[in-house]
Amino acid sequence: MELQSTVVPATNRFASLYIENRENIQEFFHYDITKNGIFRQRYRDVLERHFDRASLAACIEKYMSRFPKSDATGLALEKLRDQRSVVVIGGQQAGLLTGPLYTIHKIISIIKLAEQQEKELGIPVVPVFWAAGEDHDYQEINHLYVREKQTLKKITYPQQMTSKKMASHIEFDKGVMKSWIRQVFSMMGEKPHTNEILPFLDEAVHHSDTVVDFFTYIILSLFKDYGLLVIDSADPSLRKLEKPYFSKLIERNQAITEAVLSRQTIMEQKGFEKAIDMDENAANLFMNTDVGRELLLYDPADQVFISKGGSIVMTEEQLRQHLHDHPESFSNNVVTRPLMQEWLFPTLAFIAGPGEIAYWGELQTAFETVGMEMPPIVPRLHVTLLNRAVEKDLEDLELSLEKVLQHGCKEEREQFLKHIQDKQLAVLVQQTKESLQEHYQKIRTHIYEVDRGHTRLADTNLAFHLQQLDFLQRKVEESVIKRHEAILNKYLNVELMLRPAGHPQERAWNIFYFLNEYGRHFIHSLANKPYEFDGKHKVVRI
Repeated sequence: MELQSTVVPATNRFASLYIENRENIQEFFHYDITKNGIFRQRYRDVLERHFDRASLAACIEKYMSRFPKSDATGLALEKLRDQRSVVVIGGQQAGLLTGPLYTIHKIISIIKLAEQQEKELGIPVVPVFWAAGEDHDYQEINHLYVREKQTLKKITYPQQMTSKKMASHIEFDKGVMKSWIRQVFSMMGEKPHTNEILPFLDEAVHHSDTVVDFFTYIILSLFKDYGLLVIDSADPSLRKLEKPYFSKLIERNQAITEAVLSRQTIMEQKGFEKAIDMDENAANLFMNTDVGRELLLYDPADQVFISKGGSIVMTEEQLRQHLHDHPESFSNNVVTRPLMQEWLFPTLAFIAGPGEIAYWGELQTAFETVGMEMPPIVPRLHVTLLNRAVEKDLEDLELSLEKVLQHGCKEEREQFLKHIQDKQLAVLVQQTKESLQEHYQKIRTHIYEVDRGHTRLADTNLAFHLQQLDFLQRKVEESVIKRHEAILNKYLNVELMLRPAGHPQERAWNIFYFLNEYGRHFIHSLANKPYEFDGKHKVVRI
């Protein structure tokens, strides 16, 4: 594998400017990651605060006990217990078969930055990934895309979900899951490592009950040798550690909401769209009920917390009592999860995707409201995997890799189609149509004078001949395209692999397409590259 860096703007304008360090975007964050020594400064700041590392490590160790582990896992837990330790952390929704490639890229980003900073600072730095098990958007995680000829087809897991269950509570039928996996792989086709990958996934299904279990089992199987620690954000043991912080969020709910709304106003004045959709009375907490996960609002007039569905109405005292008795029923939203993370983990850096960078930019004053600073926000690695076949197509078509990564090659394909069109035939057909229409007008006029009842027949006859001319032209054009099909397919192949449907590769393709082709060791080849966190797009030549 070879590694190349190139410049490709982020899909989110705010994130793109942040990565480029332009237009004073850094004013929305507490740490400027472009400055030398910023992680050493952050480390000093973290050591001024107290973290219950022992309880946190015990919680993570208990959660991870039923998943694949290695000696590196035990070492990472020991590092976390060390009072000098910090973490590099990030998270993602628990997509089926790990979801889009960017989840893998984020995990590699966490691991690589932790490795680099441990060496640079000379202190224990632990890579931590949280699976967003408290999220309830099942439609975001229940599918993946598989290649079907020259398109990507969405393959959705058949289990339906009507209530807003947290992902950690969504159990699956093992037989149905195995059948769905085989449907996915049948579309991928039998490759050199299919017989290795399918038993591995069967094993993961066997040891999992929920979609988050399934996700975590796969992730730890692939990355356990790197000392990656994983925690489910909905883990009941974690909820017990979070109890005092949920209490603070209840107490400060209005101040937090006002802080975010105020920051959003400033960002809108600077021309940025809001990243967080927030009600002015948001309490920024969810509660699990019989109907699912319900968002809480605060009614300042009646001084009660209510759910959007109306099934919950509680005073602050009642809500605190419920928190005391049932902490597992509480969960965070997009605003409070970062705050909770900062309370729990001695965070050296947070690895963020473009969307996360945008919404963290709205949280600066929310952190200040609860007496904290947000950690340095480091953009995750943006990676495109380029195999030899696609690279050869690029060379044959004389296409710029950088341009294709940004815009695809639809425009170049359309230009080629225009170039190969039989322009002379198009002119002759058009001239023939005009001549026919002219002569038929004369015939129609004559028929109208001698037998007007047949003018309609003349119109039908003309339409028939015009259609036949179109049919003839279309058949010739199809023949021309057929002769150039190999070249046209190269354009489609390049677009499909590098910029599918106008999106970056990492947002559509799944890692198992590549594992099926290259084997599980492919992950190690990918993770062991000397990545730099310089804001540039990484191209990995396979």
